[in-house]
Amino acid sequence: MTDETKRHPITMQPVVYRICGMDEVIIQPDIEYADGRTIDLYYPSDSKRGERRPAVIFVTGSPDAGFQARLGCRQKEMASYVSWSRLIAASGLVAITYTNHDPANDVRTVLAYIREHAASLDIDREKIGIWSCSGNVPTALSLLMSEALTCAVLSYGFMLDLEGGTAVAEAQKQWGFANPAEGKSVDDIPRDLPLLIVRAGRDEFPGLNDAIDRFAIRALKRNLPITLINHATGPHSFDLFDDSETSRQIIRQILGFLRLQLVPG
Repeated sequence: MTDETKRHPITMQPVVYRICGMDEVIIQPDIEYADGRTIDLYYPSDSKRGERRPAVIFVTGSPDAGFQARLGCRQKEMASYVSWSRLIAASGLVAITYTNHDPANDVRTVLAYIREHAASLDIDREKIGIWSCSGNVPTALSLLMSEALTCAVLSYGFMLDLEGGTAVAEAQKQWGFANPAEGKSVDDIPRDLPLLIVRAGRDEFPGLNDAIDRFAIRALKRNLPITLINHATGPHSFDLFDDSETSRQIIRQILGFLRLQLVPG
């Protein structure tokens, strides 16, 4: 039996959108950032040594050991993360995926490693954004609450349990993702951090959209710089399973948001 036949079909599902240059991006795989844990770096095809590019880290919230046992591969090996990383790189940015043992701490270690080695990695240490989705979002929220970042994209994610909500805690128990933002509130979000929140109107997970809606209302009351995109007919993971022009348009908007925030001028 090959490795691919052991993998769950969801791990082999790419993003439903492609752009020119995706197949030409430069990949530096398996760079050790700490004790056997590694990062993969995706660079634009026209990258030059010494030219520092803004970067996007794909934040994950489940330990790879458990993820691999359930689905047959590490998260950074999923076709979705590979194709999203290629999209980011083909848009002129550096995409970063990584392995982890301890989601909340390892993503901070990745960020510290990127900043410390920014010169040799040809990355602009002052221009780093994050992208996260689904049950990974609590880890991303915890990171942006404690680290200086340039922007964040949070797609169809479990956000915070606000105003008596319990959807995030219940999903954590069922699916085993980390929830380091538990007990935090929208007041812990930096006031000047541009956030893009993407909502799937037909999300199948109980309480997920209620959590997004409560978060968005609280963020607007604080006058935070948020952008909300609602895919009214989109299911959870619409970027993988809803092959429609609406999905492709929203993916283009996500890429545009990242470029707008990270690329000077």
